Amino acid sequence: MLIMALKHLLALTFAVLTAKAQTPAAACQSPIAPQHGAPSVYPGFRVEVVANGLRSPRGILFDSEGGLLVVEQGHGISRLRLTGDGPCVRVDGAVQSVVADSSLSHGIALTQDGRTLYGSSHSDVFAWDYNASQGRTTSNSRHIIQDMGPDEGHTTRTLLLSKKVPDLLLVSRGSQSNLDLDALDVTTGVSTIKAFNVNNVTNSAYKYPSDGLLLGWGLRNSVGVAEDPISGGIYSVENSVDNIQRSGVTFNQNNPGEEMNFHGYLNGTRSAGQGGNHGYPSCFAAWNVAEVPNFRGTTGSQFAIGDQNATVNDDFCQNDRIAPRITFAAHMAPLDITFNPKGTSAWVTMHGSWNRQSPIGYKLSLVSFDGNGSPTSPANSTTAAVDIVSNRDLSQCPRGCFRPVGLAWDSRGRLFMSSDSTGEIYVVTKLDGTGVADVHERPSNGNSNPSGSGSAPSPTGSGTSKAVRRWRVASGGYWVAGAAAVGVLPMI
Repeated sequence: MLIMALKHLLALTFAVLTAKAQTPAAACQSPIAPQHGAPSVYPGFRVEVVANGLRSPRGILFDSEGGLLVVEQGHGISRLRLTGDGPCVRVDGAVQSVVADSSLSHGIALTQDGRTLYGSSHSDVFAWDYNASQGRTTSNSRHIIQDMGPDEGHTTRTLLLSKKVPDLLLVSRGSQSNLDLDALDVTTGVSTIKAFNVNNVTNSAYKYPSDGLLLGWGLRNSVGVAEDPISGGIYSVENSVDNIQRSGVTFNQNNPGEEMNFHGYLNGTRSAGQGGNHGYPSCFAAWNVAEVPNFRGTTGSQFAIGDQNATVNDDFCQNDRIAPRITFAAHMAPLDITFNPKGTSAWVTMHGSWNRQSPIGYKLSLVSFDGNGSPTSPANSTTAAVDIVSNRDLSQCPRGCFRPVGLAWDSRGRLFMSSDSTGEIYVVTKLDGTGVADVHERPSNGNSNPSGSGSAPSPTGSGTSKAVRRWRVASGGYWVAGAAAVGVLPMI
């Protein structure tokens, strides 16, 4: 009888916690309607539009006063004052112009004390003194890094200031063409990620090709760069090649995969492969293995482009080049990655395909990490990413879809996301309006992988698997149930 009573009490407690945690927040007053209709949202989450009418918003971050700084590509850096609780966040007043400079395209960073702002063009990194209480710069621009390449090909230069080693500014530079042979020579600086000590800058700016600490090369276009908050490990997400050819066959639709790569640490900790070559433009990661001509390997293993020879072949690619830690479906176009504070999840924006018969991507996904610096899924997983926010009808993409770009956490653990195609800023919260910084994945039913590779539709239309998965939200204490290359180079 006592056991039965305890079971009943536990069941009742669980039901109360679940009901409380899953109670939706009230509807927002005067909500901003998404330009292309309400997106699909994974059960247990909520998405609202915070602002619209922006001009191609790309990189975003919060300043020390809670202002949202936004790079409006081709215009400069703007600031949004936000107001509201839970998911009901709105712009308060007019958008402020912080830096008016049409050369700024994507990158943005801010020192931990909030007093120095960084931005990037295709060729230079600039710095300004910044006053967050006034929402403006208080100095002229200073050249920090130069010689990052011409205004062609992949022109975004992602910036990230390390929190583990605050003096180091990471800069990612992509290729100048789809298949850029300059990337074969590390001294060109093409397709690399480097770190620069911004406290050592003199009157002369760093020269990108020859200066800085090399974290990785052979990276076609690693737009998203993040630092694991626990281990300090550096990860990037890469846009791979289009219209790839091998053995005389062009197989464009499902290969090669997009990549999440690991680049070691900034604090001096040694890591195998740090500063090494990740393959481009010779080696690429397989996604759909069956469609790669004359290849024996698994998802994530690398294969050689073109006709194999004594110099470049699959053995060379797998033994002498660094394979990705996680591989995503081809043409997803990941543009940003950010970790939650406990290092148990990495959120990734997928800008979406431009060169695929059936559109893919156009979503915000989550990859589970173990809290010690590594993804929980194995390197050959095809289900490492769970889709949290996505467009309902991919057949309307790209013109009829939002296209995620930048990510930023606010002080309440809410995740903000920019969409350059629609000029919108979104906020992602739990269903009850609280932040998502504590969300992490707990596989159930003996399945070691999270759901959602982008290859199969889900009940919500998000592109995840139909298999039921379970998610645990740590603070709520409850379970939520759900599920050779040629071609034109687009601006991403």
